[in-house]
Amino acid sequence: MLTLAVMVAACGGNEKKELEKKGSSGKTLEILLVADHEVYNGDVKDLIDSLFRGPQPGFMNNEPRFDVVNIPVSSFNNSEMFRVHRNVLKLDINPENPNKVYMHRDAWAAPQIVFDFAVKDRASLDTLLIKYYDRILQEVYRAEHARIIKAYNGQSGYELRDAIRKQFGFDLAFSNEFRMANVAHPSEDFAWVRKEAKDFSIGVLVKVMPYTQQGQFEEKFILDQLDTMMRQVGGPADSSYMGTERRMDFVTRPADMQQSSFSVETRGCWRLFGDFMGGPFVNYTLLSPDKKQVIMLCAYTYCPRFDKRDYLMQVESVCHSIAFEKEK
Repeated sequence: MLTLAVMVAACGGNEKKELEKKGSSGKTLEILLVADHEVYNGDVKDLIDSLFRGPQPGFMNNEPRFDVVNIPVSSFNNSEMFRVHRNVLKLDINPENPNKVYMHRDAWAAPQIVFDFAVKDRASLDTLLIKYYDRILQEVYRAEHARIIKAYNGQSGYELRDAIRKQFGFDLAFSNEFRMANVAHPSEDFAWVRKEAKDFSIGVLVKVMPYTQQGQFEEKFILDQLDTMMRQVGGPADSSYMGTERRMDFVTRPADMQQSSFSVETRGCWRLFGDFMGGPFVNYTLLSPDKKQVIMLCAYTYCPRFDKRDYLMQVESVCHSIAFEKEK
């Protein structure tokens, strides 16, 4: 029998110690895989690729969920440059290992997440990788959201955030590059916030409604509400408008929204009806702390020339920054 355990080590312990840590390095959604060649090959490499390099759900084109960079153990141990990477996955196979997975936060840098697999053999490694894949996914995404939120808070768009707070009663961490956009039919329960750049466009659609029934968290209801929200986003052509792309599959699952007792994530693609535009979106449907409102936050991106994953992560993180007045 395998002894399976996740042991959490939080280095630092207080804000002063965290400030003393070096800032972490690495690209968005990049994982540094620390493993020697005799470990990272064959079936193990195939499993890692299928888990972490698999396609991002809800995208029209195949973009990997993560970028994986492999280095040997000696390079990691002998170079501070590698040890301060933001997301680290260490694989060690040794008959004397305890068959455990250790999770460290901010071990060598901040913010940082490290998963250390200390296993006896390849079969044990396969078992533990599959067993803790969802946990790794959750923790890496949570850390990525935290980094972007921290960066946006450092360049805060105070006027926009005040406007959102006055309209809805909660805060979203928009940077000063975002602007409130005009909608076809302005209302107190809806807002469209966007950032326009030369090569891409990203934004968040915000809608609130009274909570009346559990069915408001079912996929069909969510998609119908998304179509209603998106229809207020007009395109460049006359009479063109945004809507969900029903010809493609959607992925709906429980969401990791720490600010809500119940939340659902829906991923898919949007399209522009009456024109030729489209892209991925992720929507969060969450219950307010007082359980009186359902809040929908839809993050989207349009980027026809480049990969879209990292751009979507920016506005996805804005959704995860939601903070209610009572919490603050």
